[in-house]
Amino acid sequence: MELLSPAGDFENLKAAILGGCDAVYLGGKLFGARAFSNNFNNEELIEAIKYAHLYGVKVYVTVNTLIYENEVDKFMNYVEFLYKNNVDALIIQDIGMMDLIRKTFPLLELHASTQMHIHNLEGVKLVENLGLKRAVLARETPIELIEEIKKNTDIELEVFVHGALCVSYSGQCLFSSLIGNRSGNRGSCAGSCRQKYNLLVDGKKVNKDNYLLSCKDLCTIEDIGKLIDIGVDSFKIEGRMKSPSYVYLVTKLYRRAIDSCISGKEVKIDLTELKKIFNREYTKGFLFNEKNIVNEYRPNHLGVEIGKVIKSHNNYVDILLTDELNINDGIRFINNDVGFIVTQIFKNKKRINKGNIGDIVSIYCKDKVSGKVVKTYDYLLNKKIDDILKINKKINIKGNLEVYINNKIKLEITDGKNDVVVYGNMVNEAINSPISFDRIKEQLNKLGNTIYEFKELNIVGDSNIFIPIKELNDIKNKFVNLLNEKRLYKYEYVKKEYNIVLPDFPKEKNYNILINDIKDYDKNSNYKYIYMDEYLYNKIDDTRKVLRLDRVIERHKEYNKKLLIGELGSLIYKDILTDFSFNVTNSYSVAFLHSHNVKQICLSYELTDTQIKNIIDAYHNRYHKHPNLELVVYGNLEAMVSKYNINKKYNVSNPILEDRFKNKYQIVIKNDLMHIYDYKKRNYQDHNKYFEMGINNLRYNKDV
Repeated sequence: MELLSPAGDFENLKAAILGGCDAVYLGGKLFGARAFSNNFNNEELIEAIKYAHLYGVKVYVTVNTLIYENEVDKFMNYVEFLYKNNVDALIIQDIGMMDLIRKTFPLLELHASTQMHIHNLEGVKLVENLGLKRAVLARETPIELIEEIKKNTDIELEVFVHGALCVSYSGQCLFSSLIGNRSGNRGSCAGSCRQKYNLLVDGKKVNKDNYLLSCKDLCTIEDIGKLIDIGVDSFKIEGRMKSPSYVYLVTKLYRRAIDSCISGKEVKIDLTELKKIFNREYTKGFLFNEKNIVNEYRPNHLGVEIGKVIKSHNNYVDILLTDELNINDGIRFINNDVGFIVTQIFKNKKRINKGNIGDIVSIYCKDKVSGKVVKTYDYLLNKKIDDILKINKKINIKGNLEVYINNKIKLEITDGKNDVVVYGNMVNEAINSPISFDRIKEQLNKLGNTIYEFKELNIVGDSNIFIPIKELNDIKNKFVNLLNEKRLYKYEYVKKEYNIVLPDFPKEKNYNILINDIKDYDKNSNYKYIYMDEYLYNKIDDTRKVLRLDRVIERHKEYNKKLLIGELGSLIYKDILTDFSFNVTNSYSVAFLHSHNVKQICLSYELTDTQIKNIIDAYHNRYHKHPNLELVVYGNLEAMVSKYNINKKYNVSNPILEDRFKNKYQIVIKNDLMHIYDYKKRNYQDHNKYFEMGINNLRYNKDV
């Protein structure tokens, strides 16, 4: 099994390796879902892959954004660059690019990103049958379902075990995109869920704290053994935008927990230090069926409590300490939201460098403060970790050296996986001063500028020998180079022509409608399709009706009817149309879905008119056939879908979410899932423009 750590830059990569990871995931400057992380340029990517591979650590590069039509060539050139530089796998979201890569580079390992919204057995089976090596499951997938999936598939399963949570299903959140034109599906999420909101019922605010959609951090370290027992292949830590200290510490703690479980020892992990580095409070998440995953009080680092205010007076505050406080620590007064770095500490009017548990200390603070005090930055802890991160990690090797007179020097080296043999010149008998075995060991152990360190070096041979120091250095350089070559493995490069078999559709001008209430149904209307949920479907008798399935389905039912589907697992059905939630933004995604028996494809909400035209033109030019596309032209658009049910949390019905600009968002609960709708209503007027582009179907979404 694998511990997979984040690497936002080279310092984080080194920190993850020092912490004991088996693999890292990182992003380049292009097409990654963390555009605001430092990331790696191409030269740094080459260096990072080599560096990690020398330490026996795999590298997975994120190319997990949606790709627009005019980016495809650049995207594939980037993929080929990564492939040729021995990346271990690519993490991908876009279904069209998934298909294109698999057909172009059939031996390149692909992992289905959590952005692909895979959360059921059928979705996992689909990507397994398409040749992907691994599925990164949605963070909402419960452990019982993961166990069931593992028993019924051979594909690797990757599960998030620690770090930031999105309140929405990943890949299904358009909140940031619709509100601020910063798409989470394009790596530029503005963190709209971390902002302040009010929950209104009949116009009245019902919430006390304001961060209603801001999740706690996931922490499963106490239950890691349960995930090991059900056969999870990779344990993923979130954090490509975190500090090296955080990456090192969280990796180290999970390494210790996993190793303890494997060896049958009790898992005893103290999270105090990690909480000091970063925490938003912890939850085991929907993975372990916790419902209260939101920290409404604060969206960022909470720190750890270290005392309470006794008195605030004359620009000073007296604090009774329940934990130590040092110069250069960062603290925050929770009641007043006041925080700063401590530069002076006084006890009994004398200046000190450290306050201990039970001390009453005074520090300068110009604000009037009260209540609980938390430490948000531990100077000594960070300094300790910084010192650790300066250490170059070493790989233990074992060596056997043979030095017999009139025989060539022979050195056998193993790192436990790779073996190399190096021969030197003939060993001569010493005329004056023989070289001792200790001196030979001393010279061969001078490996300071390499990643290697002898755990064991055995020497056998004659004692009265002479070997020049230069000869020993040459042998040392030879075995280092040979061992490096073996550790820097290379993947076979195979490139093939992309091909696909597609149906052709006639050009049409149709209108469809999504209804949510019986009052919206008109039997005399001219709509080609009328989409509705199962409740309405069973009440309406109309040949045009289409059953709209949820885009979150943990277990599928059997259906023998026309369906509008919203997630990959539902491709198992026969008579299907796809909804906006498939995130179709390029012609390859259109082709992939049509090749999988999809009769009609709804385009992503995030496309501009130019991008829509680019898709249709490219489809015509490449395949010489016409696609059957749908575009939503009217209605309130779904901004997110969440397993978190705020109505249950507050015991309310029909609430409204209000942001700091007084914009109001409708909340609808369906099948215990929370759907939040954009406050703006789409209303495209020029329908002929889209028909002329080649769109066959325009759709109205009636109010929910």
